[in-house]
Amino acid sequence: MTPAVRRLDRAAAEAAFDDLARLRIEVFREFPYLYEGDLDYERRYLATYLAQEGAAIIGAFDGDRLVGAATASPLANHFEAFAQPFSDRGLDIAEFYYFGESVLEKAYRGQGVGVRFFEERERAAIEDGFSSCIFSAVIRPRDHPLRPADYTPLDAFWRKRGYRRLDGFVTGFSWRDLGETEETQKPMEFWIKQLRRE
Repeated sequence: MTPAVRRLDRAAAEAAFDDLARLRIEVFREFPYLYEGDLDYERRYLATYLAQEGAAIIGAFDGDRLVGAATASPLANHFEAFAQPFSDRGLDIAEFYYFGESVLEKAYRGQGVGVRFFEERERAAIEDGFSSCIFSAVIRPRDHPLRPADYTPLDAFWRKRGYRRLDGFVTGFSWRDLGETEETQKPMEFWIKQLRRE
């Protein structure tokens, strides 16, 4: 069954709060993020979205069960590390709408849900008057020991959605990798799409 995708209002997002946290931990354990999840951190992180003006949370449901989610918010309201490469170049961060995570249980992939996540977040950006959508992705070395043999980067999927890599735009963000006891900073690259307004 193809999940039903819809934007969540505040009440629906709050009701799905723990499921959102669970999904992030589950999906981000996979390569390339290799995230050693922490439920308390996830709750604090997701609470920032509920508190932000202009934030969007999109849910994918199999019946009443949340099986996927995507988030977005104005770049100016997100972590400073993600705005820094833009402000350092004199760009107005108020022009950019930042896509956070896009997470989906494995059983539901390949059914168009990821495309819908992009469409719904772009619609939210246009409704709020943004001219560009951006997101970041972790950079892992090709010879990383935990890289699966069949791993395929999402670059082609992102390009098909109209996004391009922003050469030279890199930031760092820290989390704890699987099996590690301390957080380490990872390099993150950026992708962008200029929005067409009707």
